[in-house]
Amino acid sequence: MFLQTFLGLAATAATCLGASLQPVSDFGNNPTNIQMNIYVPDKLAAKPAVIVALHGCGGTAQQWFSQTQLPSHADANGFILVYPSTPHMSNCWDVQSADSLTHGQGGDAAGIVSMVQYALERHGGDSERVFVMGFSSGGMMTNLLAGSYPDVFAAGAAYSGVAFGCAAGSEAATPASSNQTCAQGLQKTAQEWGNLVRNAFPGYTGRRPRMQITHGLADGLVRPQCATEALKQWSNVLGVEFSREVDGVPTGGWKQQIYGDGTKLQGFFGEGVGHAPSVNEQQLLQWFGLISG
Repeated sequence: MFLQTFLGLAATAATCLGASLQPVSDFGNNPTNIQMNIYVPDKLAAKPAVIVALHGCGGTAQQWFSQTQLPSHADANGFILVYPSTPHMSNCWDVQSADSLTHGQGGDAAGIVSMVQYALERHGGDSERVFVMGFSSGGMMTNLLAGSYPDVFAAGAAYSGVAFGCAAGSEAATPASSNQTCAQGLQKTAQEWGNLVRNAFPGYTGRRPRMQITHGLADGLVRPQCATEALKQWSNVLGVEFSREVDGVPTGGWKQQIYGDGTKLQGFFGEGVGHAPSVNEQQLLQWFGLISG
């Protein structure tokens, strides 16, 4: 009887979970031959939002898909998830080339933007609600996309990443590359960092993405100073100054740094947290405005 009940419940669950991560082979301009995967929930919202979710070095779209609870939130709220994947540089994103760092020029960034356009057009998505998040190399690419394509992304959330342009000119941006200056906490003034973003899209005067920067204070691979530098950069770009720090947000052991009134830029630093994703989905989706807080 127990076995029959269990099998019945399993069958019911299987029929409820029809959506799955699907590869897309022909999504448009793809200068570096990266790969697209998309998750479209069975119940899609009218004019759905789109979140681009970026894996770290050595990762894959499939791995990152299973590493957070974003798919279940997509099921509940009807938004679309785009999972790019790169087979290059030990599965690390191109955050160092002039192509990626320049609006409309190419690189991995251009391919990811093509994926966004595909998702918007194919599924009637809301171009005003396109977001990007990622961990490690994916966090680096999150900052890059926010800098190179502010006309595409409304907000970003970078976990264990580095500032836009930090690795510019390096031969690669992997843990094995000879130049680790960026990941060790390369420092510039806020104005210098901000100029790198502004020079990526000369003449652009539109909105800039709201940014959330999260980092573990015990991260020995991508040093916590990298998050401090990213916050300096976005503070300058967004025109907001550090205003206060709050303990215990989102949970114990974390400190929230608020810039201005907190609507454009926030930072989060975790005591004793190493190089780990540390994604708080509830907090993330509230930041993107996809669930209430």
